[in-house]
Amino acid sequence: VQLQASGGGLVQAGGSLRLSCAASGSISGFDNMGWYRQAPGKQRELVATITSGGITNLVDPVKGRFTISRDNAKNTIYLQMNNLKPEDTAVYYCYANLSPERYWGQGTQVTVSS
Repeated sequence: VQLQASGGGLVQAGGSLRLSCAASGSISGFDNMGWYRQAPGKQRELVATITSGGITNLVDPVKGRFTISRDNAKNTIYLQMNNLKPEDTAVYYCYANLSPERYWGQGTQVTVSS
């Protein structure tokens, strides 16, 4: 399984970005997928998850601003990020769980300027 993350970039505070994570094969069989992020000098932290049934969960700091979704036909999940803040600056990694394995994408940089 290979995951290809894309969509990062430099944006001003208040702006939006949409991250994509494309899988090399069907995503319908994954237990769940989602996004982590890692800011400089900090540990990697969970941002959002989506189950195979489409149930989503987002951590409190991004609730109301980020949305996670999936398109099984395109084997892709998305992270729509609105009203971005400087503290959202990080490398964003997508992952996919296929028990007992976890697969990671390569990461995409998101930089939010104040």
